[in-house]
Amino acid sequence: MITQTPRLIIRPFNQTDIESLFLMNSIPEMLTYIPTKPFTELSQAQALFDDVVLANYHEFGFGRWAVQHKQDNRVIGFCGPKFIPEFNKVELGYRYFPQYWGQGIGSEAAQAVLDTLKPLHQLHEAIALILQGNKASEAVALKVGMTRINDCKFGGEDIHVYHTAL
Repeated sequence: MITQTPRLIIRPFNQTDIESLFLMNSIPEMLTYIPTKPFTELSQAQALFDDVVLANYHEFGFGRWAVQHKQDNRVIGFCGPKFIPEFNKVELGYRYFPQYWGQGIGSEAAQAVLDTLKPLHQLHEAIALILQGNKASEAVALKVGMTRINDCKFGGEDIHVYHTAL
């Protein structure tokens, strides 16, 4: 476990989470502001786990982490840091299943993760890269004390860059 809140456990993804990773990347609602095509096969989630998630854990000691709801013991999304070479900074990213939207889970998990980054990983700042129009993600960033510092293109998309000192 990385950290927890009264409702959530934030922990590294593991092999038993492949189906959750598949669903997070195949439900169109969850991909509205994610510039990628939906997964169509479980093997895509396995490749994401092996080639991205585990690779980040090994290289940096952190990466996107599973958010598990204590009440139903289900993985309900992810929240965690990821090094973004184009910015030479660590980004806080998050995504949740639609049935958990509007319950404050995004900001609860984001604050818990931000609170761990300095003591566990000696990080002193974090950014959030949010596609234009993603008001819910912007609200989470603002609620955890991030400030919009720039607008730019990233991956061919118009994004807002948020920042916070840790």
